[in-house]
Amino acid sequence: MSASLHIYGIKNCDTMKKARVFLDARGLAYVFHDYKTEGVTPEKLKDWASRVGWEVLLNRAGTTFRKLPDADRQDLTEQKAIGLMCQQPSLIKRPVLETGGALLVGFKPAEYERIG
Repeated sequence: MSASLHIYGIKNCDTMKKARVFLDARGLAYVFHDYKTEGVTPEKLKDWASRVGWEVLLNRAGTTFRKLPDADRQDLTEQKAIGLMCQQPSLIKRPVLETGGALLVGFKPAEYERIG
C-alpha cells in the first residue's frame, strides 16, 4: 500500500500534522511530499483540478491568499489559480491525499477512515 498513498502539503501545517498522525496511528504507509520545499508542477495541479475542481484546491481562507494583490484575487480562472498555486504553494489547500483512485483535499477523518 505504501506506493499508493501520497500525501502532499507543508511539513509544519497543523492540519497536515493531524492527517499524518491519523495515517500513522492506523499503520498506513505513505509518501510525504512537501510542496513548500519540493514544489509542485503545473501538470500535477491540472490533474488535481480536473479531478476535484481548482476551486477546491485553492485555499482562499489562508493568510497567503488574503495578502495577494487585489488583481491576483479577482477574476480567477483555473489557469490563473494554477499559476498562483505554482508560484506560492501555500495557496494549495492541504493536505492533498492521493490514494491511487481517489483524491482527498483537506483533512476530514470520516473520509480518511474509508481509505484504510
